[in-house]
Amino acid sequence: MINGRQRTIIKVFRKYSHSLGPEALQFLEEILDRHEIKDEDVEFSIETIAREYNKQDDAVMKVSLDILRRVYDSLQDQGADDTESELLDPDSHLYVIDAFEMPLWNWSHERGTFERSPIPSTISGTAESRINAIRNRLFIIRQSILRNEHFSPSTIPSRDREHLVTLKSSKQLLGRAGERFLLLGMLVHNNEGTLCLEDADGSVALDVSKLDEPGEGLYTEGCIALVEGEYTKDGTLEVIAIGQPPCEDRETTRSIYGHIDFLGKGSTTLLEDNQYVRRVREELSDVYFFFLSDVWLDNPGTFVGLQKMFDNCIENSFIPRVIVMCGNFTSRSIAQGSARDIQRYHENFDTLAQLIASYPQITRITHFVFVPGPLDLTSNATLPRRSILSSFTSQLKAKIPKVHLTTNPCRLKFFAQEIVVFREDTMARMLRNTAEVKPNVSGEDLRRYLVQTLLDQSHLTPLTSQIQPVSFDFDHSLRLYPLPTAVVVADRYEKYKLTYSGCHVFNPGSFVGSSFTFSTYCPAEGSSEEG
Repeated sequence: MINGRQRTIIKVFRKYSHSLGPEALQFLEEILDRHEIKDEDVEFSIETIAREYNKQDDAVMKVSLDILRRVYDSLQDQGADDTESELLDPDSHLYVIDAFEMPLWNWSHERGTFERSPIPSTISGTAESRINAIRNRLFIIRQSILRNEHFSPSTIPSRDREHLVTLKSSKQLLGRAGERFLLLGMLVHNNEGTLCLEDADGSVALDVSKLDEPGEGLYTEGCIALVEGEYTKDGTLEVIAIGQPPCEDRETTRSIYGHIDFLGKGSTTLLEDNQYVRRVREELSDVYFFFLSDVWLDNPGTFVGLQKMFDNCIENSFIPRVIVMCGNFTSRSIAQGSARDIQRYHENFDTLAQLIASYPQITRITHFVFVPGPLDLTSNATLPRRSILSSFTSQLKAKIPKVHLTTNPCRLKFFAQEIVVFREDTMARMLRNTAEVKPNVSGEDLRRYLVQTLLDQSHLTPLTSQIQPVSFDFDHSLRLYPLPTAVVVADRYEKYKLTYSGCHVFNPGSFVGSSFTFSTYCPAEGSSEEG
């Protein structure tokens, strides 16, 4: 019978999809005894070793004792060379990442890892693009679930096996009426309008009439859900429970796939990330990012508010490193507007460029990032949206040295941090498209449900393409996997902030109004405040 310390060791390595033989398990126990590690510190210590083991190029699923010894020796040597390099340069570690520049990594079910697509992505996509996008969403969530301690079996016999939950496929239901199953799949409606759960092998109709209360979250058509129920003789699944898939924190994912450059700006190890986190906290505590949304340039009050914000920055010597302005940059749609409407839209951007350029103390330091909203003029209407048409922004590029006209969504990479910026009326769209399973919540709970759903789904728009059109070749730019450090959900909905599974999510609210609200994000703290 395994003891408590052994159980903890096995659990930690299992999280990284590794199994332990008796010799490796004994070696790890000897390390703990040699360093007199207390029981409450065992998990932290083993976590360090498991992460380093997982990063080895020659690491195998069944832990190799030779590699384990090498990892331990290298950890012993760390700390001897503790010399600090030169001071951190924020600009050299700041990247604004366009959605169309992110490399496409597909999940390989056969190899059990990500593979970079050799085929160039296009807006039109191919016949397989939609299938691959949906399969990627399903398999990415599935592989993280199977790594969860409630689903992943141990290689050493124990009582844990009795409490494991087993996922089944829709094809395994056939001929097994009266039995209970747990399935993972996408909620969709079939041609008859019946709610179904669709997985890689097929689909099954759902009967939710006897479901008392769904698990926390918003269940939209197009979201991926865990559904438990009893298969009936008429071929439906009588649902008794439904829940969101468990969210995998950023550190766990990075420890497994840290070698993969998801953003296209170079990969870093967890050790490097942790060093950057510490140094940013110590050396760059005065660095701040501003986030504004609904900067309506056709509203005279907007320029008054911007001037007030810039004046306060100068008066208080509080100049942000980044100012992100999200659309809409117009209070009403002008896609079908008159020539005068188009000209005024252009002139408003010129006025904005003049205003910003009149503050040279700010433009010397600050990066200005412009993210289009749903009403702004771009070359495409699907997600991700391209940047605002260049014919309207020539003065911004001419007068502001550090300007970035980027896509919606876009990402900021700042040292080890990844910040996703998304301008969409997400709350309203999600609530309009909930399936038959509807939450009975409001206010703070509703905001929490939205954030939990987006992060659990590992996607910014867990909806069908009929509801939210997407360029399938670039669906990966909407992923929230690995979990980002922060997500800016710029929305017409009231402003909020909360942290879920280590990811800080906030809505800066609309800038237009009596208070000119915006959010200030501090990378050193990983949190936001009202500006």
